[in-house]
Amino acid sequence: MSRSSVTKRPTIVDVAAHAGVSTAAASKVLRGAYGVSPEMKAKVQASMKALGYRPLASARGMRGRTYTVAVVVADLHNEFSSLLVEGIRRECERQKYRLLVAPAGSGKDAQDRMVEDLIDRAMDGIVLISPLGTDAELEELAKKIPVVVLGRHGASPEFDSVAADDFAGANLVVDHLVSLGHRQITYVNHTTTGTNDARLPEEVRVRGYVDAMIRHGLGDAIDIIQSQWSQEGGEESGRLILSRKERPTAVFAGCDVAAFGVLTALWNAGIRVPDEISVAGFDNIFTTSLAPISMTTVDQSGLNMGSTAGRLLLERVGGRAEAVNSSVLPVLVPRETSAAPLLEVGKG
Repeated sequence: MSRSSVTKRPTIVDVAAHAGVSTAAASKVLRGAYGVSPEMKAKVQASMKALGYRPLASARGMRGRTYTVAVVVADLHNEFSSLLVEGIRRECERQKYRLLVAPAGSGKDAQDRMVEDLIDRAMDGIVLISPLGTDAELEELAKKIPVVVLGRHGASPEFDSVAADDFAGANLVVDHLVSLGHRQITYVNHTTTGTNDARLPEEVRVRGYVDAMIRHGLGDAIDIIQSQWSQEGGEESGRLILSRKERPTAVFAGCDVAAFGVLTALWNAGIRVPDEISVAGFDNIFTTSLAPISMTTVDQSGLNMGSTAGRLLLERVGGRAEAVNSSVLPVLVPRETSAAPLLEVGKG
């Protein structure tokens, strides 16, 4: 395509000429400034529509708000992240804001680079899903731009936060499995490079598992597999369990994606679920409810969490300064992958 064949993007000067008004008048209509007559406003808006005029985001940023916010997410493979993003998107759409989804990749350096890029691009605010970093670092960021932290526990006077009660959710799963008669319950945990932040969901959930096991007098049976909350991590955990001489009667994976991996390993080995081994997850993503799977899990209202985060962020953008810490109460969703143990532990 030649340079001459490229259509020139219309400017505010073009709009003014088309409407037969001054550039200053057209600019006042664009800004929503005081003192513009209804007739003038209608004339300029008609020209904007006719020319296909759209103001540059950078120009909007110079005037103030860009009416664009971003959500930074590290794990797009996890369907639960999509639920959170969709909840944020719905709230932004309701309030006439644009949402930019920013994949941060893995690691804190990648996350920090993405955040700085978003600030440079004049976002009005940012939602961070389970961000890495200290409270001090997040608070310093919140001094630059309105921030809502989603999924990470802990309140701060500088930013808002939305999280499920992951501790209570893990308790619900262990209580359910114990009520069915299980005593050998293995937990699949998520670990990252270095030391996990105690406020991240994975750390809170594993503490909930340990607490429930001890509460039921099963402290000696605590069994934690350090893995990754991914399909691959779940499959590796499932194969590890199958390689043991004594197998658990139930497996609790800290997120549904890992639980699917465990199920895959068990199904590939011909293990009957739940007759030989029960399996439970956490998140209640859509695929857990499909009839051929029907997996026991914990619902933490991902759409509502995302919607709440979006609402809080736009309130921050609008000027609210007081911090809000919102907690979601999880609910157990028992399905077909959990049942009373029928075979003795260790057989197979």
